[in-house]
Amino acid sequence: MARRRKRKIKKKIKVIFIIFLLIILIGGICIYMLLPKKHKLTPDNTKKNNTKETIKEENNEKNLKPAPQNSEEYISFGDGEYKTDKGYIIKVEKGIASVDGNIIVNKTYSLPKDFKPTNPYSYTDKDWSIEMIDKDATNAFKSMQSDATAIGLNIYIASGFRGYNSQERIYNNYVNKDGQEAADTYSARPGYSEHQSGLCFDLNSVNDSFANTNEGKWINNNAYLYGFIIRFPKGKETKTGYQYESWHLRYVGEDLAQKLYNNGNWISLEEYYGLSSKY
Repeated sequence: MARRRKRKIKKKIKVIFIIFLLIILIGGICIYMLLPKKHKLTPDNTKKNNTKETIKEENNEKNLKPAPQNSEEYISFGDGEYKTDKGYIIKVEKGIASVDGNIIVNKTYSLPKDFKPTNPYSYTDKDWSIEMIDKDATNAFKSMQSDATAIGLNIYIASGFRGYNSQERIYNNYVNKDGQEAADTYSARPGYSEHQSGLCFDLNSVNDSFANTNEGKWINNNAYLYGFIIRFPKGKETKTGYQYESWHLRYVGEDLAQKLYNNGNWISLEEYYGLSSKY
């Protein structure tokens, strides 16, 4: 009899314990259902914490002024933080614009007249130099050049850093030759040239013929592996403000370069970040 009573007691305890667990579970579900959506944690939400979408959502919650749409607005806005059309934040400090640490230079965003690369491979006082290219970009190029050489290709930097004064001379020569409207499609005005940043360079022939060479084809398909992008992709003239330049590479790092490579269908920095490029 004593054993039967013990068994009955154990069964009752188990039943009570199960009921207790069910109460906790049901209560938890009810509380969860009553929580505002923004506080709910779901697998999808937790996975989004470090994604592009989450960054944009966080930025959109900030009450920021829209990013400038042309060079005049950029100059009038001054230093500060602005929200791009894609929800990114473009920061302007001491007249230098950047998104996610990437310096932006185009027809809207200029550099100060006296700006020089902050991390040059080798410093020089010259206003035109290959040595003044960013150190990380130079090391990445050397790696890319070595791999190209190993398969019988010859790539070399024909034009690297160009300061304000050098760009002014080049631009004015083109304007005198073809007129300003035409010159603006293939040459940057002084202060608006990415060459001044030290993060870009021109390869080999520096003309349209490069795209059809073995070197040009290889660069188009492999530059992203080393952190470089085709800065002015084919068919993106209305986005970048410039004609297609197969020879003009910009260093952005391997992660972003792979995204912009877009499986061979290059997209521009302007498209990705939601930036304008207009004087």
